[in-house]
Amino acid sequence: MTKASQQLFERAIDAHRKGSVEDAKTLYQDILRADPNNAAAYGNLAIIAAQQGDLVRAEGLFRREIGLRPDSAAGYNHLGSVLQQQGKWTEAVAAHQRAIALKANYAQAHLALGNALKAQHRLDEAMRSYLAALAIKPDYAEAHNNVGVVLQLQDKLGEAASAYRNAMAAMPAYAEACFNLGVVLHQMRDLAAAETAYRHAIAIDASVAVAHNNLGTVLRDLRRLDEAMAAFERAVELRADYAEAIYNRASVLQEQGRLEDALAGYGRALMLRPDYADAVNNAGIALQQLGRLHDAIELYRRVARPMPVHADLYNNLGTALLADGRPEEARAAFEQALTCRRDFPEAAYNLGNALRERGDLAAAIAAWRDALLLRPHYPDALTQLAHHRALACAWDNHEQDQKSLRDLVASGVRVPPFYLFAAKATAAEQLHCAEQWIAPLKPPHRDVFQHGVRHEGPRIRLGYLSADFHQHATARLIAELFEHHDRNRFEVFAYSYGADDASPMRARLAGAFDRFVDIAALSHRDAAARIHTDEIDILIDLKGYTHGARPAIAAYRPAPVQVSYLGFPATMGADFIDYILVDRFVVPESQQAFFSERLVHLPNCYQVNDRKRDARDTPTTRRDWGLPEDALALCCFNNSYKITPEVFDIWMRLLRAAPGSVLWLLAANVLVEANLREEAARRGVDPGRLVFAPVVPPPVHLERHRHADLFLDTVPCNAHTTASDALWCGLPVLTASGETFAGRVAGSLLNAIGLPELVTSSLEDYEHTAMELIRAPERLTELRQKIERGRHVNSLFDLPKSTAAIEAAYGQMWQRWHARERPVGFSIEI
Repeated sequence: MTKASQQLFERAIDAHRKGSVEDAKTLYQDILRADPNNAAAYGNLAIIAAQQGDLVRAEGLFRREIGLRPDSAAGYNHLGSVLQQQGKWTEAVAAHQRAIALKANYAQAHLALGNALKAQHRLDEAMRSYLAALAIKPDYAEAHNNVGVVLQLQDKLGEAASAYRNAMAAMPAYAEACFNLGVVLHQMRDLAAAETAYRHAIAIDASVAVAHNNLGTVLRDLRRLDEAMAAFERAVELRADYAEAIYNRASVLQEQGRLEDALAGYGRALMLRPDYADAVNNAGIALQQLGRLHDAIELYRRVARPMPVHADLYNNLGTALLADGRPEEARAAFEQALTCRRDFPEAAYNLGNALRERGDLAAAIAAWRDALLLRPHYPDALTQLAHHRALACAWDNHEQDQKSLRDLVASGVRVPPFYLFAAKATAAEQLHCAEQWIAPLKPPHRDVFQHGVRHEGPRIRLGYLSADFHQHATARLIAELFEHHDRNRFEVFAYSYGADDASPMRARLAGAFDRFVDIAALSHRDAAARIHTDEIDILIDLKGYTHGARPAIAAYRPAPVQVSYLGFPATMGADFIDYILVDRFVVPESQQAFFSERLVHLPNCYQVNDRKRDARDTPTTRRDWGLPEDALALCCFNNSYKITPEVFDIWMRLLRAAPGSVLWLLAANVLVEANLREEAARRGVDPGRLVFAPVVPPPVHLERHRHADLFLDTVPCNAHTTASDALWCGLPVLTASGETFAGRVAGSLLNAIGLPELVTSSLEDYEHTAMELIRAPERLTELRQKIERGRHVNSLFDLPKSTAAIEAAYGQMWQRWHARERPVGFSIEI
């Protein structure tokens, strides 16, 4: 190189160092015009081209350099790096290998070769290259970091964390290694250490949006949602189009119950990334949580067309369809999800739920078992399997099934509160279960309706909230109450979110209210807003946590006073329900500690009874129902999940003690008949002595009661409407009182009709009393006559008296609220 060229070269290097890139390029080009074979000038021009993103030109210039200087290890290494940037991995590997061949102790070339091999997923070879670099340069921070990357890809997380720490030891301000350490620690679920690592990375370089985003994901996992929100918001401030951070922020809003805000966030993420499946899924879930089922279904179906193999999408579509009462469509969606991903326990579980709603109990149980095979400790599947095995009277694992339900509640798992009624759960366990169930359904406090003192109107507005304003057990009890309310004191509204079955009962109910409002298509919030707009003073929830309930409506507190009544015989564990209507037998005052509501004791039986339920006019014979003409017919028309092995043992002993007698049971599902016949045979009873009654319309069902001699109740969960039906028809009911509300209802009914002698306090006493009765047929006749005589005298079927007591309770609740006094328990004496 001439002296003049040397001076130009030094000036070019100085200009490049000072940032005058164009001046540097001009000077290198001047050198090449004077000296076309100046390899160094080609090399430096190539570096500038690479820095400016002109990779093709950079590659050509590096090739010119090594053509002139074929022994230049640096030239081959630089060429390899430019080839990597263009995705030319095979050529890049060859270039780096040539550099190493020329200079064996070239640590940077070993590192670069490792990067090219890693990009080709040749991880073992990449690892050897990184280790070679470290053998030459033990404090090579980048090599330590990349060793960690390979180990992480190989799922060797502990070793990867050590490698990242080595990188940070070699270069304390190495933000990338610090970030990578945070990622691997998060994968290892060492959340506190991951937080520290991400915060360290941010302290080194606070401008990296992904570091703030990942810190937010750790904080979310630590349940520090406000801090997580701040981290995601900072990530979005740094990068406005950061769809993942926008999605993560929306997911925190969803967890905080701010569902409308979350939906807006998911929408923004989807505008940035239209194929963002997780955002679609969570948006659909938020719509479901808001009760906007049709919107959720439309969203999933719209997105399913361009993403036909997305298992999560079909699973969530199925859950929305199922919640919308469309089990056949839901089944198809869950099966599509399982076609996309066979090892999908949630889809198998949900398929079981859809099959249950279609009435295919055997297939549902099989699906829940499949879910447990895919995830052996799947609490939701275990819960459904335990309850529905009880419904099928499949008792091979009965004690463990019922214990499992209670254990899940104790461990903090959400279990449907209804499932505890037959599981020997205590009132304390029922309260704990209900509190866990309702917690995630409650909206943010800012979305809850507030109520100022209203001017006294001429009438108190009552709103009855239910899905059961059609042919249903609850409706069969309460219909006449609605008709009998004093319209001078009360204006009565129905808020219905159930199906219109076009039955005579539906028509009767629609005419029983001052206003009948169908809110089925409204979201939870919109349904609550409708109730609030109607200025309902007292809202009475008739569903609790029974099938199809929407407690999220009442959770918005649309009325100033809210009451639980009739449909759910336990606490709701909800701070938005002020009172529960009970009586002193079903829930003594001593049980107040196990109820979040204040106990309001009605004077006799808490249960109201419709006097207009009539049996079919056309009589039937015993033979019509498969009963012997002249033998004792014991019966229990309770749902099958209430039948326990202990109670069935007693029933079989009764049959053995009464030759020729039969036990008449409800054919509640297709499995129960075969299972109970098998259980009878195991207990030495001819299976033919079990007679199964098909499900028939209520008038027919009522008429057939006259062919039975004694109704045998169940415990720990009693007959409720079923016991009322039996007593209305004059059939004696023998019960054993349990420890909880659900196990004491029949006793309350019997006391109210004047038959306390049929209320026993233990299974031993229950069996003893039953034995006495079956050996004294005349006593059964006397009991039937006593019921007939007392039906219009005793309080059980005194609808006007029951209505007056309930109205007195409503009046006292309203007076307390209007005086701004807190709810307290009280008793009504009439």
